[in-house]
Amino acid sequence: MADLMRGKRGLIMGVANERSIAWGIAKAMAAEGAELAFTYQGEAFGKRVKPLVETLGENILIDCDVMNEAKMDATFAELGDKWGSLDFVVHAIAYSDRSELTGRFIDTSLMNFTNSMAISCYSLIDVARRSRALMPNGGTVLTMTYQGSHRVTPYYNVMGVAKAALESTVLYLANDLGPEGIRVNAISPGPMKTLAGAAIGGARKTFKHTEINAPLRRNAALESVGGTAVYLASDYGADTTGEIIKVDGGFHVLGMPQTDNL
Repeated sequence: MADLMRGKRGLIMGVANERSIAWGIAKAMAAEGAELAFTYQGEAFGKRVKPLVETLGENILIDCDVMNEAKMDATFAELGDKWGSLDFVVHAIAYSDRSELTGRFIDTSLMNFTNSMAISCYSLIDVARRSRALMPNGGTVLTMTYQGSHRVTPYYNVMGVAKAALESTVLYLANDLGPEGIRVNAISPGPMKTLAGAAIGGARKTFKHTEINAPLRRNAALESVGGTAVYLASDYGADTTGEIIKVDGGFHVLGMPQTDNL
């Protein structure tokens, strides 16, 4: 490893288990020398996350709900007290009612639409605003999106709309924070076998379809997503902001399936 992140400190939000995209990013960051802090939501997730975090050595672990202002205040206050500053933050948080990811988009309820947008999109704005106060010398804000933001994907439903809003948010935040040396980008992996991905109806079929049709004939690995995050948060990403970087085996370039799969 090249120690690309040596001397940098960052917050990872969204690790649920060892298959989480956020965990793949955390491992890549740690391997390159970064010092990490993690958030988890509630005791159940805490029991899963704590043993993982311990494998990377001494790291900060904080119970935080992005929809709870008091907990958000406490989280960033603790980081400020212990570290004084942040170099990067990884926002890998999204939510939608699983029951509404199996039917038609037109049946989306107002409550689920509001919750999905608040947790999946607005939380990035709140995280960026709070992180900004700890990035006096610049830094990086990263989030995760998916191609369902601009292409209709079966059963993705309201999450597609939320991710579209998230990607637009990345652009506006990049413009707002650029003068302060803070870069804001998103990574868009193809479908992955994560806890969140499993909640979407037809997930196995979607995973297989992209695997056999993508130009590279494979879906993205956690290591590839992690490596992309390292690039964006390292000094090599110093002039990259407002980007939605696709890490999906090239699937996004296709207009139709490969001829053998038509």
